Amino acid sequence: MRTADCLLTGGVVAFPTDTVYALAASLAHPVALDRIFRLKGRPRDKPLPVLLSGVDHLSSIALNLDQRVTELVARFWPGPLTVVVPARRGLPDRVIGPRHTVAARVPDHALAVAVLARGGGAVAATSANRSGLPPARTAEGTKDLLGDGPDLILDGGPTPGGVPSTIVRVAEGRLLVVREGAITAQHLHAAWDDLLTTRRCANG
Repeated sequence: MRTADCLLTGGVVAFPTDTVYALAASLAHPVALDRIFRLKGRPRDKPLPVLLSGVDHLSSIALNLDQRVTELVARFWPGPLTVVVPARRGLPDRVIGPRHTVAARVPDHALAVAVLARGGGAVAATSANRSGLPPARTAEGTKDLLGDGPDLILDGGPTPGGVPSTIVRVAEGRLLVVREGAITAQHLHAAWDDLLTTRRCANG
């Protein structure tokens, strides 16, 4: 697959996901990660999220995972939920957030998963757009927004979602919604409360 080969050799690519088109680069190529920031006009203090090809790849970028987070993503992955978790040492600075965290999700899109799997399983990716503008939902829209910036734009048709993922993190046992997106905060808090109730019943 040309898109995955481009990632593995240090290119910047765009491809569809279940939400919007993604602009992506390999974690192994810092120069390519820097290009994403330049192409988007993205602030340098705003780290890049990571897309995973499957739940099993979360442990490759995260450590000391809260069991409740593992259970939460099991309910919502693949899908439009991004979780902020403790990051493993050795990840590039461009994906590391406050308190040495990394944001990750598994998209519910067969073509995206195929690219990610062949591109290493974990790839830095953000919405394909200029910062401050709506994200692209088609290959043509990506081209309009980013021009010839990406080395390759994979045309997989319009994205089925169009709304960015919801971002959450856990702090002191509480689920915090950092950005509400395709999954409502109400839905996530209900799922979190259900997880807590289930665990209490299992332990009691």
